[in-house]
Amino acid sequence: MMIFTSLLLLLATSAHGQTVYDAAHNVTVITGTWSSGSQNVITGPGFATPSQEAFTYPKTTGMSYSFTDDGYYEIARYRMTSNGTVPTCITGVMNWSHGTYVLASNGSIVMTPFGDGYQQIQDPCAAISNFIENYNYTELYVLWNIYQDPVKGYTLQLYQFDGTPLPPQYLISTSPNMLPTQALRNVSTTTTTTTTVQNAAVVNANAGERRWEAASLTGLLTVISGFGLVSLLL
Repeated sequence: MMIFTSLLLLLATSAHGQTVYDAAHNVTVITGTWSSGSQNVITGPGFATPSQEAFTYPKTTGMSYSFTDDGYYEIARYRMTSNGTVPTCITGVMNWSHGTYVLASNGSIVMTPFGDGYQQIQDPCAAISNFIENYNYTELYVLWNIYQDPVKGYTLQLYQFDGTPLPPQYLISTSPNMLPTQALRNVSTTTTTTTTVQNAAVVNANAGERRWEAASLTGLLTVISGFGLVSLLL
């Protein structure tokens, strides 16, 4: 994981001071907490409890990203999807991670996790219907910009590694709503796997470690293939 992350950082040299904030580029700084849709998904203690590997389920699905002005980030994601063939088979995921980020000179963002992220997946039609597993990925967003929405205000647009845009996120606080910017749970590393994620170039350090338990949640986990590697859409 360290080698792969180093290669990413070599390709994406830090350039915080070169980011242009004007009407043609980014109308404000990225610092703060952003949330998509109805803004019910928000980073911080109201979403994840890492010490217990637990989540508090929002009223609706969505995603939230928070950034500090000194290089820390946190992500909260809650997705769900139905099965067109079997409508009762709703698959879901709750996902949380945090770490450090770099604004690169080529306009991208590289996010490197602390290594204590996790996610909870539910598929009522699968042999194992519900489990929690580690989620530790270095994510690459190839482009980002902030614009002024006439109704929602400041809006953050992130673009995945292949240029696909994420849902727009709206600024809900200029002060980041985040858990402490340090590792918050112990994670044993048992399996190392290299992969590519739909919204990132990725190394998964703990893909093989899962903890099975019963719980209730909805979200989305879709696995796709590309570039000869496994791709994961969250």
